[in-house]
Amino acid sequence: MWVRDALAHEAGTLAQLFWRAVREGHSPYDEAARAAWAPECPTAEDFAARLTGLETLVAEQDGLIGFMSLGSDGYLDLAFVLPDHRGTGVADRLYSVLEGRARARRQPRLTTHASLMAQPFFTRHGWQVLAPDPVMRRGVLLDRTVMEKRLN
Repeated sequence: MWVRDALAHEAGTLAQLFWRAVREGHSPYDEAARAAWAPECPTAEDFAARLTGLETLVAEQDGLIGFMSLGSDGYLDLAFVLPDHRGTGVADRLYSVLEGRARARRQPRLTTHASLMAQPFFTRHGWQVLAPDPVMRRGVLLDRTVMEKRLN
């Protein structure tokens, strides 16, 4: 497996990876919550727009298996791994590169809204929960938390 910067033409593949990561495999969210979060796979064009302005890294191993995106303000916006590759170190490798780049830029902290699935990962990497921050999507309340990691 290797980690590299995402390429513009990969937006459609990343959209499919996002959709599969939300909708397939084990999750603390029930089917209604998953459907509210991602009712359909985004188009390549919509996902390309979603990624605009973000530093996006991909993990590749016989195809793309995960990705993470970081804003210039230190907001970790997207973090998704295909269900068959969860627990294999994909997210750890992606995160290590993103945090290293943020430290090189001397960003003082990273922040995110962590899903129930992502919160244990971030906690393991030294992030702190600041507050619960549930969000309503298509009439379904999705539990999540605001988290941060101080880098200085």
